[in-house]
Amino acid sequence: MAAAGGSGGGSGSRALTSDEANRLAITRFRNYETGGRAVTITVPGTGGSLVITGSVDYRTRLGYGVVRGTGRDTSSDGLIEWTATSVLVDPMTNAPAVAPAAPPTSGWYSRTLQKTGSTLDSSLAIALALGSDRPDNAQLLPQDGAAWVGKDQVAGHQVDVMTGPAALSAGVGAGSGAGSEATSGAAPGSGSGPAGTVRYWIGADGAMYRVQAAVASETQPTVIDFDTHQYTPVPSAAVTTSAPGQ
Repeated sequence: MAAAGGSGGGSGSRALTSDEANRLAITRFRNYETGGRAVTITVPGTGGSLVITGSVDYRTRLGYGVVRGTGRDTSSDGLIEWTATSVLVDPMTNAPAVAPAAPPTSGWYSRTLQKTGSTLDSSLAIALALGSDRPDNAQLLPQDGAAWVGKDQVAGHQVDVMTGPAALSAGVGAGSGAGSEATSGAAPGSGSGPAGTVRYWIGADGAMYRVQAAVASETQPTVIDFDTHQYTPVPSAAVTTSAPGQ
């Protein structure tokens, strides 16, 4: 989190150039064009972080991976699969380092993805929203406050770090309707919301290598790193049961 939460090697910020705005505008489309990406999602929490290691299919809008606690107990560990509206969890005392290619056919619990009040669910929704079947409007990004922060290097890739006004994460987890942009797939770097609450690490070709998003009620941001491991196709968990009390 310390490495991901840095300033990106920049000294201050400035307005985006035309090229930078174009790369920010196509970065979600690049994820969709690729089909799927390997992701590591670090979810902050007062009792320790949750780390999800898995894959997101941006064509079907489906994520799958293994979740493990860092600096906390193992009560949240296990497998997880999610869409923009639902979350499936398979609790495990000894969760594997990598999610199996073929999910278990039993042991899953289903619940609705919460649009408010859950840092985990907000982070899952943000991860899904980082793909789009069309580019965003490059002309609107500078008008809405998107800016260049600096240069950095992520996993051997030279990147530019850019911020956006963050319709996606502004107010996620707090207030009526918060997080609706995330679940509907609105652009993380466009629309209303305070500038700088979402930060993107973007390569020269528009490829997205890291995203850092502020989440309401947390002092640390959610961090999504791409290509941290080999991408594997996202399977569908076939057998589920309702979560207790639902």
